Amino acid sequence: MPTISQRITPFLWFDDQAEAAVNHYLSVFDAARIVATTRYGGEAAKASGRPEGSVMTIAFELDGQSFTAINGGPALSIGPGISLVVNCADQPEIDHYWERLGAGGDPAFQQCGWLRDRFGVSWQVVPVALPALLEDRDRAPRVMAALLGMKKLDIDALKRA
Repeated sequence: MPTISQRITPFLWFDDQAEAAVNHYLSVFDAARIVATTRYGGEAAKASGRPEGSVMTIAFELDGQSFTAINGGPALSIGPGISLVVNCADQPEIDHYWERLGAGGDPAFQQCGWLRDRFGVSWQVVPVALPALLEDRDRAPRVMAALLGMKKLDIDALKRA
């Protein structure tokens, strides 16, 4: 049984793509691992309409952050109102996460560093320098104007604003 090391764990509901989503995220983040996998037993399979023995939940970690994914069926779906933020130290990190997380995703849902991946999960790929740039009263309006015109964020362009 995994040890719970954080008070709040994001829980991602998928129809039947939890394994594919988790495997994709594990391929994107270097420090990533599966912690535990549970499978549908008889009663849970009947109640959920999922096949007995199929994956029910996968507990996993990305860069030390715990998550759980569930194959819960089509009753619920992930919405864009919640996003996962990836704080990046430099442009190569932004480029890496933007390209890998956005591959096969929804190109119409890309603005200001936000993207939606092919599993419907929303991500914000942002530089760690962004809050300081937006807190600078003199530069904030120019930084915000530049930010609003971008899909993938460009650190140098934001700093020049």
